[in-house]
Amino acid sequence: MTRHTLRLPRLALIAGALVGLCASAVAVAQSVTTVPGMPRVVNAADMYSQAGYNMFSPAVVGALPRIYVPNLRGNSVSVIDPATYKVIDTFPVGRSPQHVVPSWDLKTLWVTNNSEGRNNGSLTPIDPKTGKPGAAIPVDDPYNMYFSPDGKLAIVVAEAHARLDFRDAHTMALKFSIEAPECKGINHADYSIDGRYAIFTCEFGGKLVKIDMVNHKVLGYLDLDKHGMPQDIRVSPDGKVFYVADMMADGVFLIDGDSFTKIGFIKTGIGTHGEYPSRDGTKLYVANRGSNKVHGPRGGKGSVSVIDFATRKVVANWPIPGGGSPDMGNVSADGKTLWLSGRFDDVVYAFDTATGSVRKIKVGAEPHGLAVWPQPGRYSLGHTGIMR
Repeated sequence: MTRHTLRLPRLALIAGALVGLCASAVAVAQSVTTVPGMPRVVNAADMYSQAGYNMFSPAVVGALPRIYVPNLRGNSVSVIDPATYKVIDTFPVGRSPQHVVPSWDLKTLWVTNNSEGRNNGSLTPIDPKTGKPGAAIPVDDPYNMYFSPDGKLAIVVAEAHARLDFRDAHTMALKFSIEAPECKGINHADYSIDGRYAIFTCEFGGKLVKIDMVNHKVLGYLDLDKHGMPQDIRVSPDGKVFYVADMMADGVFLIDGDSFTKIGFIKTGIGTHGEYPSRDGTKLYVANRGSNKVHGPRGGKGSVSVIDFATRKVVANWPIPGGGSPDMGNVSADGKTLWLSGRFDDVVYAFDTATGSVRKIKVGAEPHGLAVWPQPGRYSLGHTGIMR
């Protein structure tokens, strides 16, 4: 028997194994049955696989590389050029701008001006190809905003009313509402891997609320801690565990989304607040605001903790020299920079994700939910860019 006749069966076995692996991968992807209209899950082990390094949709062609920073007390948006780390524009918007939210179709950035304490809230559209705002649309109490998995509806989080307002994703005409009376301070959200439900945090009630996205109703509430203050929430790449930041607990609660139960807790830092997956989907960057107060001091003990999704452990912690208050933001398209607002310090932080070193850029008064744009991904589920 020659050497060639020995190698051929071996190659055939390898080829067969590769075919088997590919078939298994396809089977896993096909095993996720999404709600009607939601783009299919390409990789069930990593729902963020289509939002990897520089994986841009054709929809963002021509979008200017910019960081859009809503200044809550300044009633304005500061625009940073990420290439120079300089503010190149500032324009007025409605009262109390909270977040800059990419639309589901990636064509518009919406500034949610909830006009705290008043009833004249609005949404200001920004054209990402020009970086300029358009005419504001009157909307009741838009603290935050998300989108239905099929992209047809915008979900305005009316925080002061413990209510979710479902609106046309383009005209913002009101379609219907879901009341969540036990969710005081309804705030941030993330979705199950198949889009069947979303879990929202209840900032002033220490709870979570689970929303049926198909039948549009409340499925139930979960008590986290009666003294807690849950903030941002983000689901693991495989869709099994929701990570809930709690600024009073100084860490992240782990929630099994399907059973809606607490399964663990990870200590991070003081005032745990914002959460953003790394561009390769292996890590979760957690912003610790440096204070347990809603209105904290300047120069607090702010930091960023890095959680490994596979081990559910903190693998790094990045303090801010001189103190700070990292809040909300997102990761650059190349994964090299984590951009976060400095809520109590009137700055924006640019963290090097390789070293944890940080640069500061002065912006307006009380910057909040900044957006990094353009972002990789096929569509946005809202907030400052939940990209999938």
